[in-house]
Amino acid sequence: MKNSKLFTPITIGPLTLRNRTIRSAAFESMCPGNAPSRKLFDYHQSVAAGGVGMTTVAYASVTQSGLSFERQLWMRPEIIPGLKELTDAIHDADAAASIQLGHCGNMSHKSICGVTPISASTGFNIYSPTLVRGMKKEELPEMAKSFANAVNLAREAGFDAVEIHAGHGYLISQFLSPYTNKRKDEFGGSLQNRMRFMEMVMKEVMQAAGDDMAVFVKMNMRDGFKGGMDIDESLEVAKKLIELGAHALVLSGGFVSKAPMYVMRGAMPIRTLTHYMTSWWLKLGVKMAGRMMIPTVPFQEAYFLQDALKFREALPQAKLVYVGGLVSLEKINEVLDDGFDAVQMGRALLNEPAFVNRMKEEDNARCSCKHSNYCIGRMYTVDMACHQHLKGEVLPRYLQDEIAELENK
Repeated sequence: MKNSKLFTPITIGPLTLRNRTIRSAAFESMCPGNAPSRKLFDYHQSVAAGGVGMTTVAYASVTQSGLSFERQLWMRPEIIPGLKELTDAIHDADAAASIQLGHCGNMSHKSICGVTPISASTGFNIYSPTLVRGMKKEELPEMAKSFANAVNLAREAGFDAVEIHAGHGYLISQFLSPYTNKRKDEFGGSLQNRMRFMEMVMKEVMQAAGDDMAVFVKMNMRDGFKGGMDIDESLEVAKKLIELGAHALVLSGGFVSKAPMYVMRGAMPIRTLTHYMTSWWLKLGVKMAGRMMIPTVPFQEAYFLQDALKFREALPQAKLVYVGGLVSLEKINEVLDDGFDAVQMGRALLNEPAFVNRMKEEDNARCSCKHSNYCIGRMYTVDMACHQHLKGEVLPRYLQDEIAELENK
């Protein structure tokens, strides 16, 4: 559909994209040794060649202490040449390159991040499981500067934009949410206090970004459960982020440690998840309690739209990016007609990296993702891959049956 608003340029901060599609920062799990791999290169190059306006490399940790996974990027000087090779390839395909920067906070284990996991408050991470240490306020300025340092490294690596991860229950989100922030000092209690660490980070980030790097911020509209942040507070967070200079907000929701499927929707394929796990006790625990720990949240196309429209109305001048459940040109056009400036897609572009190019040619274009979430079930221990496009890998019958069962619901 060549006349679609989707295929018009959009300027966000200092960056102009050729169209309004962005590959979302869906975790690839393609970075063994916490460094970029050929698989990461090939995937993002294919998305760029497939017509996307910008592709986002996911979930790069700003420090070693912020690593959630063994196969996750860690921003440090040694990996810059590999990332520069990646951004050069993306630019050669006429797309822009972004990288998501964040810190996992309590969602880790010492065996992965090298230290006792840190958070807004002391507690326990049931998913590792491990004790978590609340950060001292003297540590917060240094952590904020780590985000700025990662922005400078991203520029050196050739990225056009950064996406600061302030949602999904990771470190910035852990300070924002009353569920995880139980502090008694000036960084806890009221929303104004809970935003202080975010403000500290954003001031460092915007200074480092200067006038040549676009800054996106992914944030929660709702945490997705009682006792977490809800729309009223999240609207105040959004206004503060714009006031602090963010060029665009990516409107998401959900808490990985409390409401993981609120982020992604559908069911977690438990058999797939346990099939790829290497720890026998974790396999056993997930088999026994997985359905309770990771409850299903029904999928529907554009599942965050009704919440996102409240932000669109409250922030008429802000650049807002919609993400969540976009798999067809028809729904994407509806979202853009509702006033959103751009759209992000994750699973649709995993299923079909050239989906954007196909949307140019087909008025009724729809990707063939059927929402079994197989890709999510395997990404924590292998890599993010669509079961429809596995190369040289035959799935066991019981995994095929699980996929069919979930896709036929």
